[in-house]
Amino acid sequence: MDIKPEIADRINQLEDKYRNSGQDLGDYLDGLLHQRYLTYWDYIHLDTLLSLQIPRTHFPDEEVFIMYHQITELYFKLIIHEQKQLIDDKLQTAAFFIQKIDRINRYFKALINSFEVMIHGMEREQFLQFRMSLLPASGFQSAQYRMIELYATPMENLVHHTVRDECSSETPLDELYENIYWKKGATDTTTGEKTLTLKQFEYRYTPRFMRIAKQVRNSTIYHKYLQLPDSERKNPILIQAMKALDTNANVNWPLMHLGSAYRYLKRENSTIDASGGTNWRDYLPPSFQKVIFFPEIWDEEKKNNWGKEWVEHMFNPENTEN
Repeated sequence: MDIKPEIADRINQLEDKYRNSGQDLGDYLDGLLHQRYLTYWDYIHLDTLLSLQIPRTHFPDEEVFIMYHQITELYFKLIIHEQKQLIDDKLQTAAFFIQKIDRINRYFKALINSFEVMIHGMEREQFLQFRMSLLPASGFQSAQYRMIELYATPMENLVHHTVRDECSSETPLDELYENIYWKKGATDTTTGEKTLTLKQFEYRYTPRFMRIAKQVRNSTIYHKYLQLPDSERKNPILIQAMKALDTNANVNWPLMHLGSAYRYLKRENSTIDASGGTNWRDYLPPSFQKVIFFPEIWDEEKKNNWGKEWVEHMFNPENTEN
């Protein structure tokens, strides 16, 4: 049988490729000959994926809760995938920055828009029952989101706002980490003691967080932006994309959680503690934390009023649901 010229050309290219790497093309062709056809369900490990929802109670809406959080973590992984490419980039062009940040913004928008599943997709009474079987686990313990923050901006921008003025790029990383803003969200406001939720989280992930912090010191996405040539750094499309990312990550996403907390944990004239004992009323509002990944691109008025109008709207009793 005659072999088409384009097929023969590809075979010759493959032979060169494997010869140059000390391999025999024939062995790989044997492997290809015996390999079964790939299917969609095998490629994405569909059976495994669909077996990972294991409720701890009999309430049907717990399965919604599990699946939504699993989807969220997959989106976080996509965001980190793009962040790492930005950090590793050596070309230093605005075009590459814009491409990757636009992708990250699309992932965040998908997450923000999908949060209706959490806010209105479960029966409140079911949630208040099955949540008691999850203690002390909490969405607070999402390590990937903390990694997103560490890749995005230097740790001195992530310390609690009450000590932020005392910190700088010269402050030791372990000192910055001890004062990182989210730890306050899982500390007992009465005793000052760390909750079990926080203790578990620190024990499991502190070594990884510190390793990432050391790896990206002076090379976070914010650093990479500041290192762009002036003409690239001032690109208005890039600045707009970065502002959108800052707003999506540090205003809109926390506010979705705040809305969900109000929906499920607010009672008339009181609130219910979150699972794990996190202080959601003080921890979630963006205007309380004022976490900003890229402070240079914002004017002082915007930084001083960070998220304020949204939170005022959220705390207005007329805008909350009992």
